[in-house]
Amino acid sequence: MSEGAMERFDVFLIGVGGQGIGLLSEALLRAADAAGLTVRGVDTHGLAQRGGVVSSHLRIGGAAHSPMVSKGRAQLVVALERHEALRGLTEWAAPGGALVYYDAVWQPLGVRLGQAAAVEAETVDAECARRNVTCARVCVDDLPDTRMQNVAVLAEIARRELLPGVARVHYRQALGDLLGGAALEANLALFDRLAT
Repeated sequence: MSEGAMERFDVFLIGVGGQGIGLLSEALLRAADAAGLTVRGVDTHGLAQRGGVVSSHLRIGGAAHSPMVSKGRAQLVVALERHEALRGLTEWAAPGGALVYYDAVWQPLGVRLGQAAAVEAETVDAECARRNVTCARVCVDDLPDTRMQNVAVLAEIARRELLPGVARVHYRQALGDLLGGAALEANLALFDRLAT
């Protein structure tokens, strides 16, 4: 797909500090760049040092003058935690878009204190159906390391071809730019296994 033919594609990523949203966001950004697409991005780290919410905005192709995605306009919402998946879906997803999330649970403070109900996967599924959003739940039983959840989600995005104009080779190149040595080998092996 040529840059001129591609309309703007907005991606919103959300998770909890320490889950690897920064690496996932940078991998998506670099993959789009490797595909020859214009991409703008910005991270908001919040209380990442203390397990707070971390989010990233990516705008690919088209005439995007700001890196910030408007609420309710993200064609793709990516989350690394179930509660944050529901938040990302309800606040950021565009009707007809997609949600890809890793089904991990890092209980928010309100849940731990008994002030809010825990979010179940069925709740996320139902809300996706209500909003006409495609839902992809990722959970890998034999994940070698929990720090690889972000690459499992990246593989799902690649497998479903959710970023227009970005191919598997571009995601692999992005991982090669960001990782090295044994970490790169392990993550590429996981990516290749899950992306096919």
